[in-house]
Amino acid sequence: MNLFGLSPAALREFFAGLGEQPFRATQVLKWVYHRGVLDFEAMTDLSRALRARLQETARVEPPPVAGRQQSVDGTWKWLMGLDDGNCVETVYIPDEERGTLCISSQVGCALGCSFCSTGYRGFNRDLTTAEIVGQVWQARRELAAGGAGRPLTNVVLMGMGEPLLNLDQVLPALQLLLDDLAFGLGRRRVTLSTAGVVPALERLRVECPVSLAVSLHAPNDPLRDQLVPINRKYPIRELLEACWRYVAEAPKSVVTFEYVMLAGVNDSLEHARQLAALLRDRPAKVNLIPFNPFPESGYARSAVAVVDRFREVLLEAGLMTITRRTRGEDIDAACGQLVGRVLARPRRARLSCPYPVYAEGGGQ
Repeated sequence: MNLFGLSPAALREFFAGLGEQPFRATQVLKWVYHRGVLDFEAMTDLSRALRARLQETARVEPPPVAGRQQSVDGTWKWLMGLDDGNCVETVYIPDEERGTLCISSQVGCALGCSFCSTGYRGFNRDLTTAEIVGQVWQARRELAAGGAGRPLTNVVLMGMGEPLLNLDQVLPALQLLLDDLAFGLGRRRVTLSTAGVVPALERLRVECPVSLAVSLHAPNDPLRDQLVPINRKYPIRELLEACWRYVAEAPKSVVTFEYVMLAGVNDSLEHARQLAALLRDRPAKVNLIPFNPFPESGYARSAVAVVDRFREVLLEAGLMTITRRTRGEDIDAACGQLVGRVLARPRRARLSCPYPVYAEGGGQ
């Protein structure tokens, strides 16, 4: 049993099953998440007998760092190795007032969005809760050791995979991100990004509502059907209705809509007007994302002037709109580029780890 895979409530149940009191879970949580200790023998406020039993029945093991790269703009990307030989990517983006960690929830992605390198490579499997949480623990350890120079203040599930297609494993991870005995992040500092799995979105709203980002990328169904194929199952109107329900009980909350700007595809003024009509007078914010190319995409990035005109239409409609600054592009760590250098393998086969392993404290 990898204890990284247990929410605080599940960890208390685990210790109850060993005949121990619930406070043992609190002790172990503090050792693991507050002190960074993974060795049961070093958890000195546990009895010798309990430590011996834990050595036999459990482990606390994050995915190992198989490689790391640093961008010229300060972004870091780690390659995390998994027990079965798969690898996922985790990205840290430092800004003046915060440090954001982008984590993965699946190996690859099954949604096949046409502009995304991760989706182009296909899907292998879901990550476990331990593999999701372990990315955060490892990144925080490396940051504390001075690898990136700023603390971790925000976590976004925007890496490889669709989080809502792996919700059984994602929910315990979210609970650990929020719990004061673990990472202690506020709900506004944890964001889940989805392409729009509506039934799972409803479950997330009930069980663990964190900040929500939606990969929209088109203002009408025919175009979104092409760019984001899951739209054929959950069209825009159904998705937006679920979004408004999601934030209805939190008056100050907004839904962030991500919109990648593809030259000549979804970036016309008419597209901007359609998008404004969809979101006007709603609790919405729009992030315009410059397309980050990869060789097989067939798309090009919209010109800066085109993006600016698009944004002006949205601003004039009263929509909070920003153009996201591209970060980590030189190491394939920008939005839509993860897995850009992982070799394609058939479904059920493993994705290989193509990066060299760098020495501790090193980089590229």
